Amino acid sequence: MALNDRQEAFAALVSEAAACRRCEAMCGRSAVLSARNGRVGARVMFVGEAPGRQGGDRTRVPFSGDQSGRNFSRYIASIGLARGDLFITNSALCNPRTETGANRRPTRLEVSNCSDFLRRQVETIDPTVVVTLGAVALEALRAVEYHPFTLKENVGQVQNWRGRLLVPLYHPSPQVLASHRREPQQLEDYRSVARALALTRRRPDVKR
Repeated sequence: MALNDRQEAFAALVSEAAACRRCEAMCGRSAVLSARNGRVGARVMFVGEAPGRQGGDRTRVPFSGDQSGRNFSRYIASIGLARGDLFITNSALCNPRTETGANRRPTRLEVSNCSDFLRRQVETIDPTVVVTLGAVALEALRAVEYHPFTLKENVGQVQNWRGRLLVPLYHPSPQVLASHRREPQQLEDYRSVARALALTRRRPDVKR
């Protein structure tokens, strides 16, 4: 698909996501999907869990405006990437929250309701490398096309997926850093993204 066609397809997808009312608990919220997510044709796509209330839901830019976003920016900078190089999205495009207003994990149904949007984003952006941030994102990608990978077993590994390279990483939230994956480990994991990008330049079987 030519770049102009992909840009038109993405604009249509943004409009469709804005009008979506599939999730009853999130009908009053707006999908975080626009040109601010990144560049159509970006070589790297990052997929997170869902926009945070003080992060992407407020700023309208995934992984920005909160500590998770600041951590993410630091980690991509450590391998020489800037947000302008990327496309960033989430498994659930709207912010899920509890009755008290706190962030919560999206339900399986909410992620399933967004799975067609995720599939079409992958097809439209057409990245060479897809990076999942957390177990929810990795599971959501399985609904786009099956893979056998788990975060625990495959974190930081470069895997083949749908003619692209897939790198499962942990989420950059403060809670994950405190309980599952400390910053030195996260920084080491991000080097796998750089390795994946280097591989795409040498392997004819991977999309460029």
